[in-house]
Amino acid sequence: MGEKQINFKDVIVIGFALFAMFFGAGNLIFPPYLGVLSGSSWLVAFIGFLFADGGLALLAVIAATKFNGDTSKMFSRAGKGLSIALGCAMVICIGPLLAIPRTAATTYEMGILPTIGSGISPVIFSIVFFALVLVLTIRPSKVVDIVGSILTPALLIALAVLIVKGIVSPLGEIRDSSLIQNVFAEGITQGYQTMDALAASVFASIIIMSVIAKGYTGEKEKMKATISAGVIAVIGMALVYGGLCYLGATVSQQYGQDVQQTALIVAITAALLGTTGKILLAIIVALACLTTAIGLSSAAGQYFSTLTDGKLKYEHIVIVVCVFSAIISNFGVSTIIQFSSPILSMVYPATITLVILALFSNKIKNDNVFKCAAYMALLVSVLTVATSFGVKIPLVNSLPFASLGFNWIVPAIIGAVVGGLIKGKNYNKASVSKGA
Repeated sequence: MGEKQINFKDVIVIGFALFAMFFGAGNLIFPPYLGVLSGSSWLVAFIGFLFADGGLALLAVIAATKFNGDTSKMFSRAGKGLSIALGCAMVICIGPLLAIPRTAATTYEMGILPTIGSGISPVIFSIVFFALVLVLTIRPSKVVDIVGSILTPALLIALAVLIVKGIVSPLGEIRDSSLIQNVFAEGITQGYQTMDALAASVFASIIIMSVIAKGYTGEKEKMKATISAGVIAVIGMALVYGGLCYLGATVSQQYGQDVQQTALIVAITAALLGTTGKILLAIIVALACLTTAIGLSSAAGQYFSTLTDGKLKYEHIVIVVCVFSAIISNFGVSTIIQFSSPILSMVYPATITLVILALFSNKIKNDNVFKCAAYMALLVSVLTVATSFGVKIPLVNSLPFASLGFNWIVPAIIGAVVGGLIKGKNYNKASVSKGA
């Protein structure tokens, strides 16, 4: 049976959906702030941001595709215990504990309050928001098409109006100097904070479902279609991030490092488009947050349903996720981030380590490479979080790339090398072809 030709329209729809899932609240507020910090070096900062965000996210999607989007299987070579614990922690953190409730809270704080005011209570808003998320998520086969064909084009049009207006009529002269020493490093740091590299491995399951539903069932064509959609998503991210970063650079003489990220984008929009701009921003925020919430809720439902072999029904999980997220969202953006940040800081390094190693599953024969690298990354990240709570561990801040937030990289590499020298279980190459 011959390989099915990749349909460009299919790739565009799936790519738009993937872009929309990535482009959440964090992605909206970080680039303009980065532009303010970097001034005339905004392009360099933007490249760092895109690498850490879109670049790593694309790698994660490609890696997950090799395992049919099953995060547990992708992490399995690190050991069953760590695989399940890390997968659950990752899904909970980028799901109902942080990312999903943050979407509603951000929509309220950046969209509702600046336009309508406090007339609508956050409780009522969260109920309406998550009722809509539930309706659009409960049918997983339709999620990608709904997001990709309807919501994303509207989001892109709204953003295009804002960015084009900012390019045609700049708000000011770009500052000649930057407020920080290493703008590329700052770009990487800001991209790291979006958590898209974490979300990518979870989103992959939804994307692969859509790819298969459109008839791309062979391993090669499935991978080709997924990669093509991923490239479309990254191109979309590059255009939007670049535009938002430039907008921030145009007001770099007006604001300093102490400006609040949410207040900055509100101010930029109001200055460019006035009252109409505030309404437009509300639409942008609502669409960006809604699409992200849909993607994450669906992914969480799929993950826990698969993990329990269907004992927990997808529909029931999605309902619980939406109800829990609605409750948490009422604590506000700042509280949510403060509560969840230490947990994310521990989960992220080990996850990225396993994602990168998963790309080379066929080449790495010894499972101990995965285990030792992941545990070293996890150890360093736990110790780093401990220092943030006042525990004195000087070593973690002295490690290479510590200033970038990547102090776990060298220990993970050392762990991988040591693991390769320890005799252990060899990987079954045939299992890869079956997505295991």
